[in-house]
Amino acid sequence: MTAGSITPGRWRAAALAALWTLVAATLALGAYSLWRAGLDDQFAWLATLRALLAAVVLVWWTQLLARYTHAAPTPDGDGVLRSLRGLFPWLTSLRLALWALSALAYLSGSLNANPVALTAIATIELGFILAKNAVYGSLVRAAPHPEDVLARARLLSWLNVAAPLSLALGVVNVVPVAGLAGAPDAVSLTVYGLHALLDVAATLLALKAVQTAPHPQPA
Repeated sequence: MTAGSITPGRWRAAALAALWTLVAATLALGAYSLWRAGLDDQFAWLATLRALLAAVVLVWWTQLLARYTHAAPTPDGDGVLRSLRGLFPWLTSLRLALWALSALAYLSGSLNANPVALTAIATIELGFILAKNAVYGSLVRAAPHPEDVLARARLLSWLNVAAPLSLALGVVNVVPVAGLAGAPDAVSLTVYGLHALLDVAATLLALKAVQTAPHPQPA
């Protein structure tokens, strides 16, 4: 079966299946990271909170996407829409705070790592955070008006940006950088690598689902 012969309904079903799987994988990743670092690691608790918030945000985002790709408008007063609108900025703030802590460690000179590599890592992480924030916000604005062409184009453009950044972040997480950390074990490589691949796949499938979704005409 070629991509051109896949119906919009199948793209939608595949995207939703991947997104719900990503929700479960994100929760599992948070639990694994905490278990691996130890319960006494405060930074690990913050990372676990980040994973929990990301999973909750993704649950609501997926519900909105399911309606949006079915050409069903979401009322402004809808509970899922209001919840997502209220929570995703907090997730972004936590991600930025953790990113800032990492950036301070990079700038302090305490790490014996290549400055170019550290700059690349920090840039990729920041780009990922901002792109994800834009993906959340774009759907929040588009969901009430599935007929809005500009809102749909904005959502598509940010999904298109988020996918390669998710892949780049996955590479950063599994490829060791000399002086930054020890070589990850095989289990960690598998866990982080699979999560990154699932994130990329879910993003690309969501992109295709939006591209092929029915487009109602403005009233």
